[in-house]
Amino acid sequence: MQTDSIPDKRDTPACLILRTDGASRGNPGHAAAGIVIETPDGEIVAHGKLYLGVMTNNQAEYRALILGLKSVARYHPALVRVYMDSDLVVKQMRGVYKVRHPDLEPLWREARQLVSALPAVTFDQTPRAQNALADRLANEALDERDQR
Repeated sequence: MQTDSIPDKRDTPACLILRTDGASRGNPGHAAAGIVIETPDGEIVAHGKLYLGVMTNNQAEYRALILGLKSVARYHPALVRVYMDSDLVVKQMRGVYKVRHPDLEPLWREARQLVSALPAVTFDQTPRAQNALADRLANEALDERDQR
């Protein structure tokens, strides 16, 4: 996944917002991820998109989260606020729901490991309209794949 350049640690805000979206055309179907990293005042620090292959929508949501967590970790923020439209993934990451599907468990474990390497991470479910850029990036990756 291509993202913008990484700033010097001195220039990184203490808090970063991570917006992720996984999209799947079919369930399972061709899937992609979109991520956006921004400051609390809305300045975009980095963004990226990636075609993921064939998977379920929930798997794509987790893959997008994992890509986003790996990307945001490069900035060494003190706090990461994650916003995504997947209620299931948000509640699983918060520990409200157990992960029961065997295909999601390894993805959840990887995401939890990435979260544990960061100082503080919060998860919030947000409507798709408030996550529009991440959604658009995921769909662009799918459209680009379809045009090949």
